[in-house]
Amino acid sequence: MSSKHPVVAVTGSSGAGTTTVKDAFEHIFFRENINPAIIEGDSYHRYDRASMKVAVEEKGDTFSHFGPEANHFDVLSNTFKEYGETGMCKRRYYLHSDEEAKPYAPLTAGQFTDWDNIPSGTDLLFYEGLHGGAKDGADDVAQYVDLLVGVVPIVNLEWIQKIHRDNAQRGYSAEAIVDTILRRMPDYVNYITPQFSRTDINFQRVPTVDTSNPFIARDIPTPDESFIVIRFKHPEGVDFPYLLNMIPDSFMSRRNNMVVPGSKMGFAMELILAPRIHELMEKAKA
Repeated sequence: MSSKHPVVAVTGSSGAGTTTVKDAFEHIFFRENINPAIIEGDSYHRYDRASMKVAVEEKGDTFSHFGPEANHFDVLSNTFKEYGETGMCKRRYYLHSDEEAKPYAPLTAGQFTDWDNIPSGTDLLFYEGLHGGAKDGADDVAQYVDLLVGVVPIVNLEWIQKIHRDNAQRGYSAEAIVDTILRRMPDYVNYITPQFSRTDINFQRVPTVDTSNPFIARDIPTPDESFIVIRFKHPEGVDFPYLLNMIPDSFMSRRNNMVVPGSKMGFAMELILAPRIHELMEKAKA
């Protein structure tokens, strides 16, 4: 961890809603006049899209993007360490679509760009992806993070979101999606879930409608059909009366757990995270 060059990481499994947190951070960065270096979790995968398909066929039923065999945990850990020490590091991009790949021709969708230095003079490093708090043996990513934020819906809701996304956007069959969920389960249990014990703040979305069988759900529960359970690792110093007053219909369920309506998730994130970011930047300036 570093006072001079802070590292902020948002971690959550595929389809968990980390984009909502990313938007909240972008608003905070704009208001605080912060220039972040942004790195994406997908860029630390070990295989491009074509190679991953081959690896899945060769390595068996439990090989997945969730585990260390398919990722560079060591490179990610060293990236955070290097930035914390020097304010500089290297990054690359994973090109998800043809649109993203256009500026990097002749590269195509599913490939990586080359590693390159980030711009100099950034104020903090911001990571969003699967493994911001990952740990595997000597590769401990979380130890170099100054603010670790988890985003995780309850697992049935996570599966519903994945099923609908993969079917609508990628054309996968229901059977293929279920196979992927089952293949990922060991890595999910061993490498994704433990991260949420290391986070400083967790945002967990809980639906208020029946999701007991996610594989037949016709719709994704809306924000109005959900609550957000927010867990603070260190509740000391958090102004809960202020937060409860600012967020209508919110309440405390435990001394370190706050519950807010699902439609207020983005607002709650900004209220809670902005003081944390401000504190990190004040320490960096000092």
